[in-house]
Amino acid sequence: MLLTRKKLLRDLYVAYYDARKHKAKRSYVRLWEKNLKENMESLCDDLLARRYQPQRSKCFIVDYPKKREIFAAMFRDRIVHHLYFNYTHGLYERTFIQDSYSCIKGRGTHYGIGRVTDFCRKESRNWQRKCYAMHLDIRGYFMHIVRKRLLEIATGSLRKMATHRWQDGKTWSDVLDMDFLTWLTEVIVMLDPRENCIIVGDKENWEGLDPAKSMLHLEDGLGLPIGNLTSQLFSNVYLNPFDQFMKRELKCRYYGRYVDDAIIVSHDKEWLLSLVPRIQAYLKAELGLELHMGKLQISEVHHGIEFLGSYIRHYRTYVSRNTLQRIEKKIALLDFSKPQKILRSVNSYLGIFQHTASYNIRRRLFMKEEYLKIGVFDADMTKITAKHLFYKTLKLNDYEESIWTHQRLFSSSRRGNARRSMLWHDSSGRAECHVV
Repeated sequence: MLLTRKKLLRDLYVAYYDARKHKAKRSYVRLWEKNLKENMESLCDDLLARRYQPQRSKCFIVDYPKKREIFAAMFRDRIVHHLYFNYTHGLYERTFIQDSYSCIKGRGTHYGIGRVTDFCRKESRNWQRKCYAMHLDIRGYFMHIVRKRLLEIATGSLRKMATHRWQDGKTWSDVLDMDFLTWLTEVIVMLDPRENCIIVGDKENWEGLDPAKSMLHLEDGLGLPIGNLTSQLFSNVYLNPFDQFMKRELKCRYYGRYVDDAIIVSHDKEWLLSLVPRIQAYLKAELGLELHMGKLQISEVHHGIEFLGSYIRHYRTYVSRNTLQRIEKKIALLDFSKPQKILRSVNSYLGIFQHTASYNIRRRLFMKEEYLKIGVFDADMTKITAKHLFYKTLKLNDYEESIWTHQRLFSSSRRGNARRSMLWHDSSGRAECHVV
């Protein structure tokens, strides 16, 4: 299909709204929107004439959750990244294995945790047989991607899928301009973000960062910038041949990967160890990567395994210690002078916790006076609602009288403790809390 100017401009506007999502008040977005029509048409013409070139990137350091070097593209280039992602992600995802978990809608961290839990249950014969999980980590993954090799893999996938069926009897080449996408893939992949980049912050910010994790210290032709949408997509594309090797050549039935963290589950510990030399040889020869031997670990599933921020044990999943510690640090910094922001933050943490066996943790962290003054938790402590909205939901019309509502917050424990409930009392705007 030959891409027309009308279709490209329409797709660019879709990409623009994707790029500005949750960033509408940023200065660079407002600057772009001052001359929105002219900017969008100019970008469209540059892409259609194939004279588009990315602008300078901004380079800076972030410290949370750990120190990383970020290269942030300009807003104009982010629109192009979203355009490319919208065009190609469905095509690339059809070439991936089922157990590739990152940057795929419906196949994120919770999906990965569920899949690995199923691996452990099946391989252990419903937790009746001893089995093991081997964790693999690739050393400095993003910084050691060979861009020329990535281009070969990406364009090869485009050519391969061009004749494959899309839907309604059409092929991918009937709905996408493959020549345009091949050109744009090369422009994005082969970009060296270090050229004329804008350094934000002081040089001291880079102190303590491993030089192997900084693109400023890499050889030419290596590395993808952390922070771009396309880098997340290409990280899966680059390791797709490795995934196929693990499944088809090494016959790893219970194998899954999230970016550069992979896991293999088997009842045969010796077989798992025998895979390591073959994996090392493949990564080095085909992709120019190497395993981080210091992070290679074999765990007995019966004792529990940590994966994607969760601790998986038979019949239940917990929040991992590292994840809990990070959440506790963020909670300690909450500003209670902004109750609406507090409610949003607490609900985001509860959203994480509700996927794990963490009721007692939720109660310990949030069953405190400062939270009870501004909101009401549901029975299982999976959500907090602002008090005025809670009362509106209950259709209480007379706010001058005392309002009594019952809320179950403590369910029966396994030891048979008597069930307790929390009794709310709100009179003339004054909130009290009693355990009965």
